[in-house]
Amino acid sequence: MAGHIDHGKTSLTKALTNVDTDRLKEEKERQISIELGFAPLYEDEELQISVVDVPGHERFIRQMIAGVAGIDLVVLVVAADEGVMPQTREHLDILGFLGIRSGIIAITKIDRVEEDFIELVKDDILGELKDTVFENAPFMMVDSLSKKGISELKERIIDTLKEQEMRDVKGAFRLPIDQVFTVKGQGTVIRGTVYEGTVEEGQQLRVLPSGLEVRARQLQVHHQPAKKAFAGQRAAINLSGISRDELERGEVLVSSEHFIVTNTIDVAIRVVEDLDHLVKQRTPIKCHIGTAEVMGRIVFFDRNELKEDNGEILCQLRLDEKIVTKRGDRFIVRRPSPQETIGGGWVIDPRGNKYRFGQQTMEELEKKKAGTPIERMNAALYEAKSLTIEELIKRTALDEQSILANLKDDQFIKISNKEYALTSVIDFIEEDIKDRLEDYHSGNAMRTGMYKAELLQTLQTAFSRSLLEFIIDNGISKGLFVKKDQYISLSAFSPHVPKSWEKRTETLVNELKKDGLQVAYLNDYLKKAGIPDSISIELKRFLEDQGVIVMLDDQYAWYGEHFAEAVRKLKEHTKDEFEVSQAKESVELSRKYLIPFLERLDSLGYTKRIDNKRIWKKK
Repeated sequence: MAGHIDHGKTSLTKALTNVDTDRLKEEKERQISIELGFAPLYEDEELQISVVDVPGHERFIRQMIAGVAGIDLVVLVVAADEGVMPQTREHLDILGFLGIRSGIIAITKIDRVEEDFIELVKDDILGELKDTVFENAPFMMVDSLSKKGISELKERIIDTLKEQEMRDVKGAFRLPIDQVFTVKGQGTVIRGTVYEGTVEEGQQLRVLPSGLEVRARQLQVHHQPAKKAFAGQRAAINLSGISRDELERGEVLVSSEHFIVTNTIDVAIRVVEDLDHLVKQRTPIKCHIGTAEVMGRIVFFDRNELKEDNGEILCQLRLDEKIVTKRGDRFIVRRPSPQETIGGGWVIDPRGNKYRFGQQTMEELEKKKAGTPIERMNAALYEAKSLTIEELIKRTALDEQSILANLKDDQFIKISNKEYALTSVIDFIEEDIKDRLEDYHSGNAMRTGMYKAELLQTLQTAFSRSLLEFIIDNGISKGLFVKKDQYISLSAFSPHVPKSWEKRTETLVNELKKDGLQVAYLNDYLKKAGIPDSISIELKRFLEDQGVIVMLDDQYAWYGEHFAEAVRKLKEHTKDEFEVSQAKESVELSRKYLIPFLERLDSLGYTKRIDNKRIWKKK
């Protein structure tokens, strides 16, 4: 929800969601929104929608920018009794600079004016919207108090968002922080919009630019507990390993070290049409990017001052503090005093350097803006993680010959007959798999490894199966991973009994060994050794996998060497085939143990039962 102060954004949000987004005492007293307000609007199996109510007062423009960043749809709110106002125009400029493509115009307070006057307001708005992203946006007439038009507006919002292309959840997780607070008994919580990638409960993360490491202890999406949060969702994350005082709005929560921390960015910028003051070389500016608000200076290389310009200007922002950004990120530039929006644009290179004034630098910036073939291929593969040549042609607008020539560069690697990926992405995913396996081994020390299917399932929301298969196979060939049957493990890992259970397990095995073939129920041994039910199933599986014990059935187990000796003895005293009576004489067992023993021989493939006889199979 964007628009001028007191045009009814918060009331409209409440009418749509039954949530009052004005939380602060000062907001209640002054009846204006100071901080960002959030309210869940709709949810089904495919879609979750939250409303972000951004402040409309000029003083709170930075919160408005922070709220708009990462938004899919904007409802521009205009009061029927006032029409387009100064902040409405400024919001329109900002929304355009931030690359918002989808909008709805809500004319509020329609019960306050005559119907004929509403038509005048519509004409006024259409004039202001010419050449903006809202030029062809639909009008919705609403009144928040009487609820007139509210259900129709809600339906239009849902339908519009359902038609939009889903956000790409592939790639490293990034969330610019726009709120930091503490919850009693829980600790530090941050909130923001997930720009890209996914985050999982328990995941290790990093705060940039500070570099502090944290863990996502708990997640909430739309005020509900969640195991994962995806690109485009509003998420609250309870962080461990950090205090409230160590975090602030504008910092970025990420899952990868590949994000760039910088204070010099090369940019393409457009300026507002009605700029009130000259922008001179090195004019102090306030840069709003993501949720960060950073002071700096604007540096031109082809002019010394700027009044207005209809096209994109290539220049540089030199900031007083470091930010986290990448090519393609949108930003807004404002004058700190007197306050006004200068313009906005996108980052063409986050790794800007100091350049000389003149045509040569402008030509270099033009090349950067277009991107070299390798840069365009790099950007496409970084975003999609793996692509075929045909897909690279579509995404980069390069010809096949140019793509094939550049794919010889060391930063690209062929992962299948058709697909390619970046070596840096492969290294990142390989490290991610290592971390996941380490976590799994630490919590499941007695298991052979992680089910390959389970490992792939945890990663396939972000990466293609062919890419993951390549990385696992490559890791096996490098000796990093080991595959045994359907399990994947780190090569340095060996299944083992946790140290805290070693002595009790040793007691269990010794008792079983001492009783030979005349054993009691295995559960009796477990209880006697003091092994709880919570780990008994896992321990039994481990001991059997290691050959320490052999389960005859679900009740009896023999010490592994005793079982092997019984098999050897039976083989010695029988020919190619034998009956139960012959087996009984050979190993001198009562029927209680003999029948489970023989059936176990069948299941292990030592013997095959035919009627009343068993035949030894060649192993």
